[in-house]
Amino acid sequence: MSAAAANKVQSLDTATMVLATMRRRGISGLPRNYELVYEALNASNPRLTRDFEQLGRNPAQEDLDALGKMHFPHHHRNGVVEGAHDKISGELEGMLRLLKQEQSSLESYSKLLGETYSRISSKSASSADILSSVIGVLSNATGDTMEKGKIVVEHMVERAREMEQVRLELDEYKRIANTDPLTRLSNRRAFDEVLSSIYNNQREAMYYALIVADIDFFKKFNDTFGHPVGDRVLGVVAAVMKSTLRKDVFISRTGGEEFAVVLKGTSLEITMEIAERIRRAVEQTPLKNQKTGVDYGPITLSLGVCMASDAQSAEELYNKADVALYTAKNSGRNRVQIYNPDLNQDFEKNWAIYRS
Repeated sequence: MSAAAANKVQSLDTATMVLATMRRRGISGLPRNYELVYEALNASNPRLTRDFEQLGRNPAQEDLDALGKMHFPHHHRNGVVEGAHDKISGELEGMLRLLKQEQSSLESYSKLLGETYSRISSKSASSADILSSVIGVLSNATGDTMEKGKIVVEHMVERAREMEQVRLELDEYKRIANTDPLTRLSNRRAFDEVLSSIYNNQREAMYYALIVADIDFFKKFNDTFGHPVGDRVLGVVAAVMKSTLRKDVFISRTGGEEFAVVLKGTSLEITMEIAERIRRAVEQTPLKNQKTGVDYGPITLSLGVCMASDAQSAEELYNKADVALYTAKNSGRNRVQIYNPDLNQDFEKNWAIYRS
């Protein structure tokens, strides 16, 4: 790449640079790939940058995922899950062992009842001594069986209590693993799970919508005022989105300065209204240093919208919303763009400006 081209790419905001790299290298537009490319281009981890460069063009998704797992511990939770699996397996094994012992005890008790019934039913078993003996045997056997049953119940309750603790630990781990530490929004892993679940029911999918939003000129905040201000910008946008939307609406920071909103039970008109409300609320939120009075300038968002009915899969839905987002940025930023099939041609045609 020439120096002029490098300078041109450098001058673009981070989101556009990441998208350009993904497009040029043939990397699928999955959120987890976005994080990987973003961190690699950010050069904060030289080893990641080097490993990413070695993948070359058109890397396999398996290789990208392997690189992500290597450099991002939150990409894999096998250790935690396997530990919980082993503990639960151990508890279940103990419970089954107790149940088998109880089954054996009950079978013996049942056999004793049958034999006793036969003895009582016999006409020869009419003496008081025999009946007294039978009652004594039954009383002792019943007492022993009840005592054993009580012990089994206590063990079962204790094991159930321990398994509940494992479940709580797993729930807490999932909450932490699915939360972005900076904004406290859901992270990309949670987004991937929610997005993939949309098409589980094709009839309900038609009432879903995806909004992807990207902070305009985010790199300028970092370069001009430093990363702490950039982090504050991310926090402000996250807070505004949470206060603007209902509590049951899924909001996620999917990577870098990109956010996503998944709407359920919505229409195109309502979705566009919500996207515009987000854009306007962010634009109207001031960003100043309370101590020095320095005005860091307005924060604006570009937003891409796609209805789930316009896609056949989660990946296609994300890619089409991404095309709409790109169009919003390429059309002047600080605007909302709904996806339509005509955008694909413009997207391919104009993408060349990011390759030169």
